[in-house]
Amino acid sequence: MIALVDCNNFYVSCERVFCPKINNKPVVILSNNDGCIISRSNEAKKLGLKMGEPFFKKRDFIKENKVHVFSTNLTLYNDFSNRVMSILLDLNSKVEIYSIDEAFIDFSKKSDHLKYAYKLKHKIKKWTGIPVSIGIANNKTLAKMANVIAKRNTFEGIFKIDNIDNHNMLLKDFPV
Repeated sequence: MIALVDCNNFYVSCERVFCPKINNKPVVILSNNDGCIISRSNEAKKLGLKMGEPFFKKRDFIKENKVHVFSTNLTLYNDFSNRVMSILLDLNSKVEIYSIDEAFIDFSKKSDHLKYAYKLKHKIKKWTGIPVSIGIANNKTLAKMANVIAKRNTFEGIFKIDNIDNHNMLLKDFPV
C-alpha cells in the first residue's frame, strides 16, 4: 500500500501558524508580485474565490468580504515543507517527495494502515501546526484519488481504498 500525505491549503496553513487570529477566516495567498491568488483557505473557497484568479479583478470583493491577503513567503513555506518532510523521513524508510506539500510513503510494511495514518497526521499537526490529509491505496494514482476524497468527504482527513469493488465504484464517479 502507498499513502499520499498532502498538507491542507499549505501556504495558508503556514501563515496561520504564525498568525492564529486568521484561523477560521477567509485567507488568500498571492503569487510573486501579488498578481494572482495561488492558495486559499476553505473559507475563501466557500466565498467562490478561484485558484489563479487575478487579484486586481477580485480586490473589491476581497475587501467587502474581509478576506485576509498575504504575499507569497517562499522562505517560510520551504521551511515548513522541510519540517513536514523531515517527520515523514524520520518515520518511514521509503518516502518520495512529490511537491512542496505532498509526499508518497510506502505503507506496505505497516500492519494497520489507518491507525498509522492517524498517528502520522496527529504528529505532523502537533510538531508543525500544519494539517494534512492522507490517502491510502495500492498505487500512487489511487492514493492521490483517496487523498482528494479524504480532503473533501471525511471529517478525519484520511481515506483508504482497499479493494477492487471499492476503487471501481469510486473511479466510476470520479472526474477525469
